[in-house]
Amino acid sequence: MGVTGTNGPAEADAVASRLVARPAGQLAAGAAGPDPEAEPAPEARPAPEARPAPEAGPAAEARPAEEAAGPSRAARPPLSGCRAREILNRVGDKWSVMVIDRLGQGSHRFSELRRDIEGITGRMLTVTLRGLERDGLVSRTIHPMIPPRVDYELTPMGRTLLRTIEQLIDWADSHVAAIHVAQASYDAKHRPEDASPVDPEISACEEAERAARRGYSAPAG
Repeated sequence: MGVTGTNGPAEADAVASRLVARPAGQLAAGAAGPDPEAEPAPEARPAPEARPAPEAGPAAEARPAEEAAGPSRAARPPLSGCRAREILNRVGDKWSVMVIDRLGQGSHRFSELRRDIEGITGRMLTVTLRGLERDGLVSRTIHPMIPPRVDYELTPMGRTLLRTIEQLIDWADSHVAAIHVAQASYDAKHRPEDASPVDPEISACEEAERAARRGYSAPAG
């Protein structure tokens, strides 16, 4: 092997000895060292982290109810103040439900409402109508005539309750028998003092229905 470009025999011998000492693979790839124009080898990328498997079985069921219900229900604020509970007490009252249902069929006079709603007294109807009017659900119109005529009807806001009220009444009508069986089963398993007290208005209404089925009206009082 010849070595050119040296400054003397001694330096040429030193260079030749270094070349001979290199492994054959390095000489084949180029004794002058790595090519400065060659692209560097790509760096080794770390292996991706393993993602945890989705929860299944009891672990998934143990998640909080808010998370399982989804963001829409979890973000909904609770019924916060006494005002909201006051409105629910008004709308959920049994006489308010019946009055709203009757007025959903059109305007009524006081006497017509009292006749159509079984079991309601004049005083209770007056209190219910005043409360619904104060809440903006019922309007009262006085006609200038002798004797004066007063009509009650639902306001636009009151009419938004009609569908909910109708669904609630339909649900009650369709589940009367099943609830009666459940009540009888509960009362048979518990002491009489633990049973729910009987509502006298419900008892009077049931007696009127039985009398109507027998073909005559129950005696007043």
